[in-house]
Amino acid sequence: MSRYTGPKARISRRLGTNIFGTKSEVVALDKRPYPPGEHGRSRRRGNPSEYLLQLQEKQKARFSYGLSEKQFRKVYEEASRREGVTGENMLKFLELRLDNAVYRAGIAATRPQARQLVNHGHFDVNGKRVDIPSYRLRKGDIVSLRPKASKMVLIQWNVDVLDRQAPAWLQVADSSHEFTVIDLPLRDQIDIPVREQLIVELYSK
Repeated sequence: MSRYTGPKARISRRLGTNIFGTKSEVVALDKRPYPPGEHGRSRRRGNPSEYLLQLQEKQKARFSYGLSEKQFRKVYEEASRREGVTGENMLKFLELRLDNAVYRAGIAATRPQARQLVNHGHFDVNGKRVDIPSYRLRKGDIVSLRPKASKMVLIQWNVDVLDRQAPAWLQVADSSHEFTVIDLPLRDQIDIPVREQLIVELYSK
């Protein structure tokens, strides 16, 4: 399955949380706080199965970071091979993606917007142009906007209006056009509403 490009509010209603961070999703969840479809109001009666809970958590994480199923599975498999807690390793790898870091630093309004900005080559990592959204940052990496991009109205608006507080593992420069990975993210610094252990259980079957 390729990366999802359909109605965002539909996914958020299905999973019961604002996945993509847009205003339209907030409105949709307020107006219709039940799954989409003709039978949405009565579809999920009783206690959901263990498998459904695990699948929902996986979909929350996958859609939040904008990955295809194949990409997400690869991240999980790498996390399971590393030392430490598999679920936390997985979230750490997802947080260190370049597009996510751009979003966390407040340069982009949403992760899809951050992905597009990276795809268009608007960022340098340690002085070299990088246009791969999945590029994994490391401790000490410096990410900066290229000179032409720093003058874009969209980016200037994001920096001035969003006023997003960057997580402790990122240090954003006063100009907000450059940030540094000063440490690796810890679990309590990752605010994605996901129970990662359920994802691990799903893939461990």
